[in-house]
Amino acid sequence: MIAHVAISLALALLPVLVFLLALVLLDSYKLLPWDRVVRQLVLGALAAIASIGVNRLVLEVTELDSGTFARYVAPVVEELLKGSIVIVLLFARRFGFLVDAAICGFAVGAGFSAFENIHYFRVLGDTSPVLWTIRGFGTAIMHGSVTAITAVAGKALSDRRGAPSAIAVLPGWLFAMALHSAFNHFFLSPNVSTAVLLLVLPAFFAVVFRVSEARTREWLGAGFDGDQELLAAINSGCVAESRVGRYLEELKARFPGTVVVDMLCLLRLRLELSIRAKGILIMRKAGFQPEPDPTFNERFAELKFLERSIGHTGVRALSPIIHISDRDLWQYHMLAKG
Repeated sequence: MIAHVAISLALALLPVLVFLLALVLLDSYKLLPWDRVVRQLVLGALAAIASIGVNRLVLEVTELDSGTFARYVAPVVEELLKGSIVIVLLFARRFGFLVDAAICGFAVGAGFSAFENIHYFRVLGDTSPVLWTIRGFGTAIMHGSVTAITAVAGKALSDRRGAPSAIAVLPGWLFAMALHSAFNHFFLSPNVSTAVLLLVLPAFFAVVFRVSEARTREWLGAGFDGDQELLAAINSGCVAESRVGRYLEELKARFPGTVVVDMLCLLRLRLELSIRAKGILIMRKAGFQPEPDPTFNERFAELKFLERSIGHTGVRALSPIIHISDRDLWQYHMLAKG
């Protein structure tokens, strides 16, 4: 009896966690440290706890039958709770590439489904391996997948628009709700739905990983070389002969000389941090784990000081030569973690 229960519980929990582990290991640039993956799992579990309470309350208020509720209401409630976590991460610029968005989204969904399955395992009292095979390989994987879709779609559209926005995140969020609702309609038998999911999902993640890795290589190549050339020009005192130097010379007519000097210092510091971040990714790709930069906190504090000294107008004036994208902000966050 104990072995029977253990097998059913393993079937309920292990498939989605093993799939998450595979995603993390397949990321050649190791964009997500393990502690962050675990954090997303915990946040997903907290979302599941909240959804149980909210679903129970809404079900009591609406007095809908369980079938209608599961098809039309539960998907909205659950995707709002899960999706809100990845949307907060997106707006906080914690996603640098599609891959880390996909893994974070799937981790949130995995944490949600793991706790939900534990809850139903206790409440239902049914230890049938068939039931928990369907929930473990079907429902649990579905939760992770639709949340990953929310994250990937939000990241891709935000990159296209230049910054996160409600318009960028809404399509993926609505699509995740629709897929979740369709899964709960059982248009196909549970066995067939699970089989289709297991066939389609690897293809989706394969495309995401391939596109993201190609963009990462392109960004590392062009960005690393360009940053190094500009930093070398600044350090050698030859920046005045470059396009950047001529632009800074034009700014002298609009800003005091001390502010322009701070602008040059800010440019140099951002280049140093950018090169360090790209170097970390290159080393991770080669299988090395570099130590965190012990001077990072001091340099980041200096960065913030220079930005305050220059002022909002001065930072905007530098935007033609220092474009701060989501990926740049993600670089700085990554440096803090090493």
